[in-house]
Amino acid sequence: MQIILKENIEKLGAKDEIVAVKAGYARNYLIPRGYAVPATDSALKMHAENLKQRAHKETKILAEAQATAEKIASVSIKLVTKASDTGKIFGSINTIQLSEALAKEGYAIDRKSISISEEHIKNLGTYEARVKLHKEVSATFNFEVVGE
Repeated sequence: MQIILKENIEKLGAKDEIVAVKAGYARNYLIPRGYAVPATDSALKMHAENLKQRAHKETKILAEAQATAEKIASVSIKLVTKASDTGKIFGSINTIQLSEALAKEGYAIDRKSISISEEHIKNLGTYEARVKLHKEVSATFNFEVVGE
């Protein structure tokens, strides 16, 4: 029996894959639990249309992410914080401050998608951070930590 998987199932297949399984397994386990639907003619047409629309959306999202990555790569951010005379910061710089600084520049980036090259920034200077915008697109930008 041919079925269309609605979820990833270990040792069977990935989501949106069309697989052949025994009729009893499909009727008694996969279909009642919502893991799959029978691969009828109408279901296959709907499946093909959904894949086509999803591919179109994915290319659009990927193009937007690449355009944003090019813009972010040219951005240079200055973070002003309190520091001692020796250049040591009171506290540290983290992704929350970078996310807020990017928001001021016009980029709404979640702090969880930002990673800093160094673990803790506790001194004044110039550093580099990486932003993951899409599963295939990431951008790096420089930021400078200056004292008040």
